[in-house]
Amino acid sequence: MHNIQSGMAVLQEEIIACERCPRLRRHCIEIAEIKRRAFREWTYWGRPVPSFGDPSARLLILGLAPAAHGANRTGRVFTGDRSGDLLYRVLHQNGFASQPESRDRNDGLRLRDAWISAVAHCAPPGNKPAREEIVNCRPFLRRELDLLADIQVVVALGHIAFDSYLSVLQERGAIGSRGQFRFGHNQAHSTGPGHPLLLASYHPSQQNTSTGRLTEAMLSAVFARAASKIHPVFSVV
Repeated sequence: MHNIQSGMAVLQEEIIACERCPRLRRHCIEIAEIKRRAFREWTYWGRPVPSFGDPSARLLILGLAPAAHGANRTGRVFTGDRSGDLLYRVLHQNGFASQPESRDRNDGLRLRDAWISAVAHCAPPGNKPAREEIVNCRPFLRRELDLLADIQVVVALGHIAFDSYLSVLQERGAIGSRGQFRFGHNQAHSTGPGHPLLLASYHPSQQNTSTGRLTEAMLSAVFARAASKIHPVFSVV
């Protein structure tokens, strides 16, 4: 356990110091300087946002990227924006978070048996990282997967996260083709013996929640299903 913690600490420091994507770094710094009026008293994080959670987790949650005035401000993934408001509330409902709210990285929230990472660790313009930026960030995800030896379920929040995780499996020869896996909300996919169950979910973005494409009940159902796999006593199918 100590080796996992120390290895993860080193990795997260490397993420924070990363300068691989000049466009993203310029954007994060610019946003941190301009700020949003509601957060003018904040000192924005403005750097790549590290992953967060329990190093012995059996659940991996993979998101897209930090929000410009969310995690790029607070320094903790899914913290300080509406996507995170919904996600942490649902994680708390299903036993994966110590509290239902996440306001800043020092608010005492702890993840239980869960680890949250992202396809890209810098806030991208328009919430859309370029393909090469996603590829630049992928080595961090590969190393996290190596360190997170106990993962039983991966929840991919959105199609890009879903494809990125499958790309890692394909690179490693665990799957032959990504084409056999179709994205659909709360769809479960076996990725082969010895590999975690992959659960797909719509991303808890404001666009999805405001249009009704994703509701709190729909997102909670995904994590209830994950919990049932990790903790079978829950008996959720």
